Amino acid sequence: MSQASAAPVSFSAAALKEYSELLGRYPTRRAALLPTLWIAQREFGWITPAVEEYVAMLLELPPAHVSSVVSFYTMFYRRPVGRFHLEVCTNLSCRLRGADRVLEAAARKLGIAPGETTADGLFTLGTVECMASCGTAPMLQLNHDRYYENLDEGAVLKLIDELKHSVG
Repeated sequence: MSQASAAPVSFSAAALKEYSELLGRYPTRRAALLPTLWIAQREFGWITPAVEEYVAMLLELPPAHVSSVVSFYTMFYRRPVGRFHLEVCTNLSCRLRGADRVLEAAARKLGIAPGETTADGLFTLGTVECMASCGTAPMLQLNHDRYYENLDEGAVLKLIDELKHSVG
């Protein structure tokens, strides 16, 4: 069952506590929108329209404002992603140093195109415009918190194998 047709969305007690503590660090509720969305994404896995409405209600914001922020930032998922979200930088510096070959090698290995998720739900492959690593291009980010630089096809294939083996 999808979240859209599931029971009403609400944070767990732990997430509500984190949200309440978060509010104390910002001058207005509106200023707490991005960190609240991070809590929501961690809590629900992705940002559905129902999650957007819930966050809007919590922060006393128009739902359209929350939706516009979610649609602007690529770091917020509007559909489910795999356990390992690989995003290859495709800015000019990365492309000149082989990002297209890295992306193609990953796509072949995973059997998916950028923007898709493997059938087992382990990997989502994507692209991002720039991660400010021009001197160590090409590079990718994994799950928004791990970065791999100076990549080539062999390095990305090795990374994928290591990630597959890490889950057994």
